[in-house]
Amino acid sequence: MDKPVLTVVDSPVYDLSKPETPSERIRRLQANAHALAHEQVLGLTTMMDQLAEMAGEIAGGGEAYPVGVREICERMAEEMGPRAATIRALADRD
Repeated sequence: MDKPVLTVVDSPVYDLSKPETPSERIRRLQANAHALAHEQVLGLTTMMDQLAEMAGEIAGGGEAYPVGVREICERMAEEMGPRAATIRALADRD
């Protein structure tokens, strides 16, 4: 099983000695949510890359797989990698 990818979040350390204002708390929570969303999107693209690889193996698997399955997997293998790259690029723009 792959180890999880850790993401460095550039946020200040929360100081427990002084209370946060509501706007500070909102900004901190939004930054955390944004970092978590980015991490999830990267996880999705990793899975998409793995799916493309598996689909390519099935597409090239010959007579062991039904013709329709091979054809669908061939299309998936061709499309999944570029789609993952597009999603990654969109996520990295933010």
